Amino acid sequence: MAISEPEPQPAVLAELHALRERIPKLTGTLVASNDGLLVAHDLPAHIEPNGVAALAASQLGVSHRLVATAHGGGFHEVVVHGTDGYVVIYASGWISLTVLAAPEVNVGRLHLESRPVARAVAGHLAPAEDKS
Repeated sequence: MAISEPEPQPAVLAELHALRERIPKLTGTLVASNDGLLVAHDLPAHIEPNGVAALAASQLGVSHRLVATAHGGGFHEVVVHGTDGYVVIYASGWISLTVLAAPEVNVGRLHLESRPVARAVAGHLAPAEDKS
């Protein structure tokens, strides 16, 4: 049984495409619920979005637990730096924004541009009663 794609989210997709255009070396973006359900993505064809959404949720769970154990405070983001690039997951309410970037990316700019996008996407996906 194939996993179906989520309902199109034009405002969210516009945010993802604009982020990718603003940051050189950004290779993909994905929005998922904190329990791993895919909301929207702008990923290269060779990356399976539902798998990344599930992995991001798993990483968020571990990261939340680590921060709570180490500091007792809240959690904002996790950065994974591999030999072939970065994976950064930004938590924002019930969703997360995952960005993939090449190893040469300017990480400071990546954070500067991505953090507000995570908040904006969460706002676009908020229930109507939360937006008033």
